[in-house]
Amino acid sequence: MIAKHNKERAAKGALSLALLIAGSISAFIFFFLLYFSLPILSSGLIGEFLTRGWDPDRGVLGILPMIVGTVYIAGLAVIWVTPIGIGLAAFIQLFAPKPLGRILRWTVEFMTGIPTVVYGFAALFFLVPAMRRIFNYGTGLSVLTASVMLALLVLPTVTLIAQDGLATVPSNQVLAAFSLGASRMETFLHVVLPGAWRGLISAVVLGVGRAVGDTLIALMLAGNAVALPDSLLDSARTLTAHIALVSAADYESLSFKAIFVCGLVLFIFAGSNIVFLRLVEKLKK
Repeated sequence: MIAKHNKERAAKGALSLALLIAGSISAFIFFFLLYFSLPILSSGLIGEFLTRGWDPDRGVLGILPMIVGTVYIAGLAVIWVTPIGIGLAAFIQLFAPKPLGRILRWTVEFMTGIPTVVYGFAALFFLVPAMRRIFNYGTGLSVLTASVMLALLVLPTVTLIAQDGLATVPSNQVLAAFSLGASRMETFLHVVLPGAWRGLISAVVLGVGRAVGDTLIALMLAGNAVALPDSLLDSARTLTAHIALVSAADYESLSFKAIFVCGLVLFIFAGSNIVFLRLVEKLKK
């Protein structure tokens, strides 16, 4: 009993230490971004910074086009991926024969290990020319192109988390529905879906976070135009791509400080996602 008690204390201590380290790193990142953002935050220009375009040569340092580009590309990607990811999760969990379900699950898990740059290069050779031929407009580097490939990148995240959410529905409820003569589709719609909705919301929210946080897909496929897109076929730039592209020789310039405000916006968005997920977890109880 003493040995078991010591093991439990050691495990709790290790978990507490890990929590302290993770929290400290997150706090350090937040205050690091906040510190370098202070020149803009305290200058009274934050309103203009969030509502104007980007033209450093003319002294205009707004990130509105990047915010809009992020919302368009990530939002569209989530719109594409949500029905596909949840549908695939439902097929694996409920409708597919077990051998086929295992193969599909392994395939989706394998997709999570493919480097993002591979998706980007594949899209440059196949998707971009296809978009150019289909719509006969522009270069093919656009909001639509980036959102389609970003949806494919986010698909494993949404599918795996959604399937785990579907698996939380008690099997006796599913078997009871079958015993009453319900079809698999009726069981999914009236038993599994209502019982797993919190897990499905978590899958979508984490998918949104994954889409907003990606850099390479937008960097390679969106065209990186620092202007508000008028249509889905126009080029755009996201906040993450903007951080990657902006370079400044003068580290004291507002142009350099501006990328830290972009990082702060993304950090706050990620924190909001976590808070929302915690609220969803409380609803489960």
